[in-house]
Amino acid sequence: MLKYLRKRDWAYIIFAIALIVVQVWLDLKMPDYTAKLTTAVSSGGVKMSDVWENGGMMLLCALGSMASAIMCGFFTARVASSYSLNLRQAMFDKISSFSSTEMKKFSTPSLITRTTNDVSQIQMFVAMGLQVLIKAPILAVWAICKISSTSIEWTMATMICVLVIVAVVGLIVALCLPKFRKIQKLIDNLNNATRENISGVRVVRAFNAENYQEGKFEKANDNLTKNQLFTAKITGIMMPLMTTCMNGLTLAIYWIGAYLINQAPIMERAMIIGDMTAFTQYALQVVMAFMMLIAIFIILPRAIVSGKRINEVLKTKLAMQNGDNTSESCEVKGKVEFRDVSFKYFDGNKDVISNISFTANQGETVALIGATGCGKTTIINLIPRFDDADEGEVLINDINVKDYDYETLQSKIGVVAQKAVLFKGDIKSNITYGCKEDISDDDPRIQKALDVARADFVNKLENGIHSEVAQGGTNFSGGQKQRLSIARAIFKNPEILIFDDSFSALDYKTDKEVRENIKEALDDKTIIIVAQRIGTIRNADKILVVEGGKVIGCGKHDELLKTCDLYKEIALSQLSEEEL
Repeated sequence: MLKYLRKRDWAYIIFAIALIVVQVWLDLKMPDYTAKLTTAVSSGGVKMSDVWENGGMMLLCALGSMASAIMCGFFTARVASSYSLNLRQAMFDKISSFSSTEMKKFSTPSLITRTTNDVSQIQMFVAMGLQVLIKAPILAVWAICKISSTSIEWTMATMICVLVIVAVVGLIVALCLPKFRKIQKLIDNLNNATRENISGVRVVRAFNAENYQEGKFEKANDNLTKNQLFTAKITGIMMPLMTTCMNGLTLAIYWIGAYLINQAPIMERAMIIGDMTAFTQYALQVVMAFMMLIAIFIILPRAIVSGKRINEVLKTKLAMQNGDNTSESCEVKGKVEFRDVSFKYFDGNKDVISNISFTANQGETVALIGATGCGKTTIINLIPRFDDADEGEVLINDINVKDYDYETLQSKIGVVAQKAVLFKGDIKSNITYGCKEDISDDDPRIQKALDVARADFVNKLENGIHSEVAQGGTNFSGGQKQRLSIARAIFKNPEILIFDDSFSALDYKTDKEVRENIKEALDDKTIIIVAQRIGTIRNADKILVVEGGKVIGCGKHDELLKTCDLYKEIALSQLSEEEL
């Protein structure tokens, strides 16, 4: 994951390391002046100039250490923020390139957690760890080298204190590590319960299922809370332990010091007192270094888990690879051809569609009809490469869709999905969605798209095309959302228009008017329609009847009434024989 650090970040890291070395040197220089001053006081020969000199140097060391710490904090914060920005961008780009295969492998709530919470865990670790992981070893080794030349008794007391801390913290980490590994998955579950409840709030209310949903949320919330309470209680032992060890070490140093002073000749006692004062500070620096390392090791397990989860996304091998054909102009335009196409989902062992073959030429309207779940949407999803065929070929303008560059392919296709999706903003931004050029308010293409889609209600709104659109278009009815989605596809002006059951929320009159407008205004476009209504598709140039993932009938409306029993059965379920 280090490759997501930029050159500037590496420069900041080098500056931070240099500042940490300066900070440690100043911190460990201060006890020397303390020792000199204490020795002078103990010997009884202290002068005011000695106090000013040693005190002034101590003050300068403290101010220098503080300045180094502030600058180091600035650089590490910049590195952590930049690193998290790069990780989130890489995650977003990778997820944006996922097909439905990868999206089903990871759940949507899990991807949200990985892009937000997991990256935040890494950011926190980098911000704190970059300073501590560098500073603590330098400080510990440097301080140990300083104290090792003094009394062996003091050194042993310090080592015993460090060993106690390491042993207890090792036990704490061993107890907490399995819980840390579970936390991120439990956050996924909590996000899933929350997202499900919010997205399905109308259904929940309609079925008076608030208590049921609350129970699901409570279960996910309780699992996460219990897990975090356990780790919080165990790690909460650390601070009192550290305080006890530090105070115990200080007491041990003074107790040993008192013994050494009693045993020493009178002339050497002042020096021992000075050494004891300095050693106390050195010993506390060693303990502090290990405390900082241990604090990082408490954060580290969660950061490791988050790093692995992020890498799972970043290293996912895409089922669909981008092609290299960027040709915008072809001799043939708007032609769609399926040649013996079969497809199954990544977790399935049976073909969802098999041996699908048909051709839609420029200017033709091809419709697909069949029972729910027969594979109609799966067929049309292969055209814009939402999925890739397992067998056979899908061709646009006689070129396999797998050979197209994604952007080139998408520029040729306009899709209106089953579920109308609108984005937060205004109507204009939704109609012109994906357009790279600046579009003026009076651009005739906007009004043409609205007229063709029969979205005349827009002109009656107070702010017209600048009327606000809530997230998901929740401030519009189903029919209005569908018409705005149709207008968006028409504004794009692609060679091929795909309508996946996109007229279902429209009344019969509006459905007919929209289709007539599309046929009249876009007569040179290839139109592919998935519908359940016979009235929507009866005038299509070619109708495909799909059952069990196979095409069992192909022809015009009148032909299919005579040759395809399923089509006739569907037709008679909606219209009488006289109407047909």
